Amino acid sequence: MRSARLLAALLSAVLAAAAGAAAYADDKPLWEFGLGAGFLAFNDYRGSATTHLYPVPVPYFVYRGTFLKSDRDGLRGLFLNQKRVELSLSVNATTPVRNDSVRHGMPDLRPTLELGPELDVHLWRSAGEHLKLDLRLPTRAAFTVEAEPHMIGLFTSPNLSLDIAQFRGEDGWKLGLQGGPVFANQRYDNYFYTVAPQYAAAGRPAFQAQGGYAGAQVLAALTRRYPRWWIGAYVRHDSLAGASFADSPLVRRDSYWSAGFGVAWLIRQSTQLVESQE
Repeated sequence: MRSARLLAALLSAVLAAAAGAAAYADDKPLWEFGLGAGFLAFNDYRGSATTHLYPVPVPYFVYRGTFLKSDRDGLRGLFLNQKRVELSLSVNATTPVRNDSVRHGMPDLRPTLELGPELDVHLWRSAGEHLKLDLRLPTRAAFTVEAEPHMIGLFTSPNLSLDIAQFRGEDGWKLGLQGGPVFANQRYDNYFYTVAPQYAAAGRPAFQAQGGYAGAQVLAALTRRYPRWWIGAYVRHDSLAGASFADSPLVRRDSYWSAGFGVAWLIRQSTQLVESQE
């Protein structure tokens, strides 16, 4: 159950991270709630040779409060919300890794939850804001999800994000494109890529991760909101070429794709209306 919740959070976070919305000043419900299902297909960890397909529940929750929002840009507290700069909360998650052949004999990887601030700089808006270009600077601390959580390091992925909304208001398709480099500190890379001497084996020599550049990611997401349901999908490409841990024996793929899809049905919504820029 814990893994399913993390997977659902990961699907929602990835879809929201790229699929923004054009701004339409209008009165909308303070909150909306829905539930659906979807799937994720991705490597156990970045560089893993093992890929899994996960069915996941897809929660749909929108809250349009003054200081707390949950919408197509994810769950965030608006610590700073100016015309050009926005400071919010960034959230991500990773799944557990068990029985991976490359890691045979090594400790299993626990699922992790990543939390931290994200600074968004609004670089450009078209007339009507159907096109939006942002510079996003998320920095997150990663923690294992277990009885006694512990911090495993820091992760940051500065990126350019282009949101494209169909010229049909809320009923149109919305496309998000996002890409940029990835960086992690040594402690973070140690968790995934270091092979301690006691775990060295034939074909798996000892390796000490150093931290630093961790490759690059490019992501595209497509969403659409209908009156009573929501649909979304994403595809992401990871490249580990030049990564500081690229020589780790635990890295078996330096270029790969992942994808996800979800559908959610609107169950209830607030009767209270608020002005929304969606």
